[in-house]
Amino acid sequence: MKLSDIPAVHRTLARAFRKAKAPIIDLVAAQTHDPFHVLVGTILSARTKDETTAAACARLFQRVRTPADLRQVPRAELERLIFPVGFYHTKAKHLKRLPDVLYEKFGGCIPRTVEELCELPGVGRKTANLVVVLGFDLPGICVDVHVHRICNRLGLIRTRDPLETEMNLRKTLPPRYWKTWNSYLVAFGQTQCRPVRPHCETCPLRRSCDTGRKQTG
Repeated sequence: MKLSDIPAVHRTLARAFRKAKAPIIDLVAAQTHDPFHVLVGTILSARTKDETTAAACARLFQRVRTPADLRQVPRAELERLIFPVGFYHTKAKHLKRLPDVLYEKFGGCIPRTVEELCELPGVGRKTANLVVVLGFDLPGICVDVHVHRICNRLGLIRTRDPLETEMNLRKTLPPRYWKTWNSYLVAFGQTQCRPVRPHCETCPLRRSCDTGRKQTG
């Protein structure tokens, strides 16, 4: 893939996204317009299917609407509310610590930068970038397994891990595409460019994709 292909690839991804089921955190952002809900939903979504995350968010957000609400919920109840998301014991522990850390470091407000968000329990760069984009509508590059896999398959970058992918994309991808890149590639990775046996023969990006051209001749 050439850098000059980026605008056309982005337009193709946008068309595919409109036909696909939106990732769960996009739905949380659209429904709540609240950085706290986006943050909590993103923490719950790690290594968890969207359907499971959606059900856990629905249960939890009936009980918890603010960090102060979260402080009042016993950890055992939190675990029951978010089960069976992946690593629910650990995530419940992080959620219980979240209100105190927010108040101690940020006056109870959700911070707006990746670096500050990474100071919160259970938050890494992937979660932080997603909160920046979906919670605050600011530019960020969230790199999950789909973004890392597809960008390397396309040949846009050649990287070994998500952090290297993020830093490469920050240099390579024009900022006007940052907000939507993750959402588009997650949806595309769940339907078309799957981890195993991607549908290269029917892929609308195959002419721009290094891997697709090799697979389809």
